[in-house]
Amino acid sequence: MKFSIKQLSLAITMSVLSISTAYADGLPNPGMEYSRGNTAVVITDPQVDFLSPKGVTWGVVGESVTKNNTVENLESLMKTAKKKDIPLFISPHYYYPHDHKWQHQGSLEVLMHNINMFDRKDALSLDGFKNSGADWLPKYKKYINDGETIVTSPHKMYGPDSNDLVLQLRKRGIGKVILAGMSSNLCTESHLRELMEQGFEVQVVSDATAGAILPGMNAYEASLINFRMIANSVRNTKETVKLMTKI
Repeated sequence: MKFSIKQLSLAITMSVLSISTAYADGLPNPGMEYSRGNTAVVITDPQVDFLSPKGVTWGVVGESVTKNNTVENLESLMKTAKKKDIPLFISPHYYYPHDHKWQHQGSLEVLMHNINMFDRKDALSLDGFKNSGADWLPKYKKYINDGETIVTSPHKMYGPDSNDLVLQLRKRGIGKVILAGMSSNLCTESHLRELMEQGFEVQVVSDATAGAILPGMNAYEASLINFRMIANSVRNTKETVKLMTKI
């Protein structure tokens, strides 16, 4: 079936309107209030491979990261969390040699393994880790390596189902999560879904994440719809930091 330029333009316009409507209008906004002692910041994959031009995914996520000011917005969340003594949790993504021997994988898993994304040489060694694609973005190290931040075991696909994030949150008495990190429609969205299923209140920080932009596919725009439909609240970094400072 062939479409005219006019028909294609209309279809694109309707698609954009649908995204805008689903994100901003027509749905209840439950909201989430922060409270001292049971609110935490959770950041997924604040690592070189996602957030640096040196990373292996920059060619597909760089445009979205740059447009959203993701790198700086994530730092604002970390900095504010430290200033206000709000617990900071990092849920990283690592692959060890034995992970490359899996017998079946999803589409993006195949891609990540093929480009050696988040690779580490050994689960018990930091050999080759420093400044690798699996390492933290340099500007985040002072927040993450301060001896107070909780770094969970790695999630192996996208969600926290395969790591100890939920356990760590519950052991600290956390019931409310401010969620950000990479990438929007994969690890961040999967963390949102599982945390909601586990009974946490979750707010997503909409511009402290980003997604892949590929021909015919904008992962970030797609994730905004699901954030709005699933989360207790969706706020930008400026709004979030303002509320964090009031705790």
